Amino acid sequence: MAAPMKTDAVAASTPTTPSTPMRTNPVRRLLYSRGIAPYVFVLPFVLSFLIFFAYPVFSTVVMSFQEVLPGQTRFIGWDNYRHLWNDSFFTALRNNTRYTFWTLLILIPLPLVLAVFLNSKAMRWSGFFRSALFIPSLTSVVVAGTIFRLVFGQTDVAVMNMLRHAFGFETINWLAKSSTGMLVLVVLATWRYAGVNLIYFLSGLQSIPSDLYESAEIDGANKWNKFWRITVPLLKPVTIYVVTISIYGGYAMFTESFMLWSGNHSPNDIGLTMLGYIYREGIEKNELGFGSAIGLALLAFLLAVNVVQLKFFGLFKKEED
Repeated sequence: MAAPMKTDAVAASTPTTPSTPMRTNPVRRLLYSRGIAPYVFVLPFVLSFLIFFAYPVFSTVVMSFQEVLPGQTRFIGWDNYRHLWNDSFFTALRNNTRYTFWTLLILIPLPLVLAVFLNSKAMRWSGFFRSALFIPSLTSVVVAGTIFRLVFGQTDVAVMNMLRHAFGFETINWLAKSSTGMLVLVVLATWRYAGVNLIYFLSGLQSIPSDLYESAEIDGANKWNKFWRITVPLLKPVTIYVVTISIYGGYAMFTESFMLWSGNHSPNDIGLTMLGYIYREGIEKNELGFGSAIGLALLAFLLAVNVVQLKFFGLFKKEED
């Protein structure tokens, strides 16, 4: 006869050991720590800022006090900054200032007015016109500059000269004079960047409550009063942003001029820009120290101009209680 099973008795007599907590990876525990995790998420931005912005700026400042030659560098003090006071520097600065002035004069009010029309409920095909005005900004600057160089060419069969012939005017070389060359640059900028500023103003208009316009209309305000008393003041933050990036874009313009004149050497430097001057001195003449000094001078000038315009717009004023 088989012996009785003692499984239950054995199981009952077997001592039970308390369960031990599962060991976690120390690296995993460190990453999931509430004190460390925020710094881990911010670290990529900090590294990108230090590597791609802070270090190049620091190197540029040091290089501006040096004479940089192939295989050797030597400190020369303030000599690079003393060489800034020359005709080419002021010519480039004057060209960029004229370009910035005319682009601000056109690319602020024109997109604003167009945005008001396209934001109106009575406007038909508004989506089509928004797309049509924005598409030029997607075009490569190189392609746009090449096309405009052909349109404003010096030959009789150039598009703009043929248009002049239709009105009884003679052929001119658009890119040989300072006035007409600047006109071509401004037309190119208007064609390409009006749609971008239009999107900015449209986004600002859509954030304005319609109740304000309805209340003003009940009080007897006409369209001009609603535009001047409601639209323009409430679009002030967007306008400040557009003006700021337009000033930067105006003084950072280079590719448009380079493509229109097929290089960095225009007649009497009528198309010379600040970045073109940096390229000429730093790359073409291999004077990286002098080119760094030009870049830092441009940076200081841009900071001063933007501080003045922000002060003019009242951005630095404290809000009154």
